[in-house]
Amino acid sequence: MENLDSRLERLERNYRRMQAVALTSLALAGLGLAASLLKEEGHTGELVVSRLTLKDAHGHARATLSANADGDAGLVLTDSEGRPRALLGVSQEGSPKLRFSTAHGTTLAELTVYSDEAPRLAFSKNGGVEFFSVGMFPDGSSRLELADEDGRPRAILGADEHGSPGLLLVDRLGQPRATLRVSPSNSASLVLEGLDGAVFRAPTPVQ
Repeated sequence: MENLDSRLERLERNYRRMQAVALTSLALAGLGLAASLLKEEGHTGELVVSRLTLKDAHGHARATLSANADGDAGLVLTDSEGRPRALLGVSQEGSPKLRFSTAHGTTLAELTVYSDEAPRLAFSKNGGVEFFSVGMFPDGSSRLELADEDGRPRAILGADEHGSPGLLLVDRLGQPRATLRVSPSNSASLVLEGLDGAVFRAPTPVQ
């Protein structure tokens, strides 16, 4: 009859054998997963995925890097509640964008580059109303706008494609009230318009 020591020794051998089999199976499974993710091109290895998500210690997704079928690609960073707060992306047209948002998804700041040469920076209030923007246009002109609480531009400072500057002040109805300009020939002009229709111009037009 098998004694207790022999029985324990046999059970120990069986346990070690099963442990080795389990470890080998896990290793093979890991190699299979790696092989499915790695795509060999020549002598280099490349990880090819359409979406990559990073999670924190609590299992919450905090960063997502993705590319969709429409051609958009971007990195989205979220807070601990899973709400998107920052975006770095490129649209299908090739315009890069950097955006920062509130916890409720309202954009507070956004930097976008259009047509490879037309950057635009905009700031918004918590309610989503844009109150400041500055940018350039493909023709070389530039523009800075300050808006009121309703998002209506009230002060516009700009320069045309030749670099000639101008300042425009607008009332709440969108009507120009003050215009200050310097022309490409370096002549300056000032126009003030009153509520009663009276207009002051400097220099005075030649009669």
